Amino acid sequence: MDTWATWTTQGIIAGAGGARTAEVGVITGDLTVHTMWADREARVTVQYTGASDWYTLQGSPVPADDEAAGREIHQRAVRAVQAGGGAELGPPR
Repeated sequence: MDTWATWTTQGIIAGAGGARTAEVGVITGDLTVHTMWADREARVTVQYTGASDWYTLQGSPVPADDEAAGREIHQRAVRAVQAGGGAELGPPR
């Protein structure tokens, strides 16, 4: 792994229906979204803001050829969590 980047957005209030995780199902409330881009993929995790446990956002990892694509995936994940509805990562809209 030669190149990598990370982005973290705290204090996101999940929309009704929260965010769907691979490990524990749906989580709701005040969440933090963290994305790490490396090896041509973006890995997106979420946590309750201030907690220590991180959970994989359903649909992660996502292919991302470059850092700009990784950043866009992070922003997409943030918007999805804000929208709620059991937010998952899917193809770009």
